[in-house]
Amino acid sequence: MCGIAGIMTTDGSAPETAVLEAMQAALRHRGPDGSGQYTGEGLGLVHNRLAIIDLQTGDQPIISPDGIALIANAEIYNYLELRQNMPEIQWQTFSDCEPALHLYRRDGIDFADQLRGMYAIAIYDPGEGQLLLARDPFGIKPIYYVEGEFGFAFASEPSALIDAGLLRSRLDDRPMNEVLQMQFTTGRGSIYNGIHRVLPGETLVIAQGRIVDRRRRTALPLSPPRASDETAALAELEQVLLDSVDVHQRADVPYGMFLSGGIDSTALLTLMARLNDRPVRAFTAGFSGTKAHDERDQARAVARHLGAEHHEINFAEGDFWDLLPTVAAHLDDPAADYAVLPTYKLAASAKAAGLKVVLSGEGGDELFAGYGRYRDAQRSWWVGGPRTMRRTGRFDRLGVLRQAPDTWRDGIRAAESTLGAADLTRLQLAQAIDCAAWLPNDLLIKLDRCLMAHGVEGRTPFLDPKVADFAFRLPDDLKLRDGRGKYLLRRWLANANPVAKPFAKKQGFTVPVAEWIRGRGAELGPLVAAQPGIEAIARPDRVAALYQNGGKRQGFAAWTLLFYALWHRRHILHAEPQGDVFETLATAA
Repeated sequence: MCGIAGIMTTDGSAPETAVLEAMQAALRHRGPDGSGQYTGEGLGLVHNRLAIIDLQTGDQPIISPDGIALIANAEIYNYLELRQNMPEIQWQTFSDCEPALHLYRRDGIDFADQLRGMYAIAIYDPGEGQLLLARDPFGIKPIYYVEGEFGFAFASEPSALIDAGLLRSRLDDRPMNEVLQMQFTTGRGSIYNGIHRVLPGETLVIAQGRIVDRRRRTALPLSPPRASDETAALAELEQVLLDSVDVHQRADVPYGMFLSGGIDSTALLTLMARLNDRPVRAFTAGFSGTKAHDERDQARAVARHLGAEHHEINFAEGDFWDLLPTVAAHLDDPAADYAVLPTYKLAASAKAAGLKVVLSGEGGDELFAGYGRYRDAQRSWWVGGPRTMRRTGRFDRLGVLRQAPDTWRDGIRAAESTLGAADLTRLQLAQAIDCAAWLPNDLLIKLDRCLMAHGVEGRTPFLDPKVADFAFRLPDDLKLRDGRGKYLLRRWLANANPVAKPFAKKQGFTVPVAEWIRGRGAELGPLVAAQPGIEAIARPDRVAALYQNGGKRQGFAAWTLLFYALWHRRHILHAEPQGDVFETLATAA
């Protein structure tokens, strides 16, 4: 995986070298194995490489014989099949990204329709005078852009656009309120005024520094369930998952996986164990000495049964205080999800063990209906349903914020309106809303930033077009049955790996942030309340009191303010972390 950036000017003048170099430097952590540059008329592209496939000849940019240039932050899992289907091409590299260049030469703007993978791709065609940006349908790989008098600029992370001086880091109120109330932002607009996202599945065409066309490829088949009996569905599920895990293991470097002990990651390890001759390296995080449920015992039993090389990582209270300022600094597009903390430490452990690729279970809950909120979506009206998604915010009725935000659900409402026009069941609609909003802007940002901070690539076999086409169109009762989600996946796992105990009650993955915060709330509350970012949005006396109230809702609200305070210091005030949480907050920004 890599970091990419570029500029196209409106007047055809050469982009400033210093600006391109600043963007490339800001993205160095995403690609420590090499760098490349490309200049054309009124255009400059930069690339930092994390070498995963074709370690010898895969440097970028890749330039076709007719002068078309490609840079990519991508893994194209069907690259071998694409090569076989284009026998006329004289290949320059063994890279998985080169087929995208020749698909563009053949298919034009629709080139990405043939890609199976995760990608943010930039292609410059000097003959047409146009730049294309394409992002994968689930939004696994990020790409951001800004438009101004100078023209158009893009980068893998918004901080690269800010560090290069293309615009100031100013907050947009609606996304800020989304972070506070939901822990993530939605839609095209980022939390920074003027910085936008290329949407999942979108391809942009830019000419003379202006967007002139947009196309979009959907991640999900937006059609109702198809009839399927359980026996046939189980057989098809095994083949679909086995194929996806197989292609997601294509790499020329060592790989492993994150094992939570839950259904999704256990299913992945079960399939990886079948496909590998050597023990799979699996990494599990836990929380000793806390009230949080710890699934390391279950993960250990599964790993032992499958012959995996199991690495157990303890995330202690000291890690929380020490790592949080650094983690918030890496999450320039904020996701106030406490799972960022163990994910960051797991990535560091995988890197220390010599891995450059890890497989992860993100997407299993969304595609196979694992969340409890999906049960609410199916309720009949006479038992209080169906209920809208994310109907209450984290700060509702707490009296902490200076002004109760009234726009924080606008992005969710927009998704509800757009997807509600499709012929979907209520369960499918809830899944589709999550795949459009929560998945790309929380879970996948978390995975991308935490792993790329360590030069490790995260792969998500559930978020594959073939898996999505199968899973999303399953009958509702093969997803939810007897009040329990992921029914078909559980049934398959019960046959494939009984040690997993897939029908046992699961506690879910919870980081004990509220417990740790409460233990030092008297000290922490005044520090958080005094931060400039917090003073602007909240009542300091209510903030300080929040950190000494032991309720669950108060605890998670306190976590959100703590994360936001640290995020605001780094990305709005540009103050670097100064030691642990307490040292950082006590230092003048």
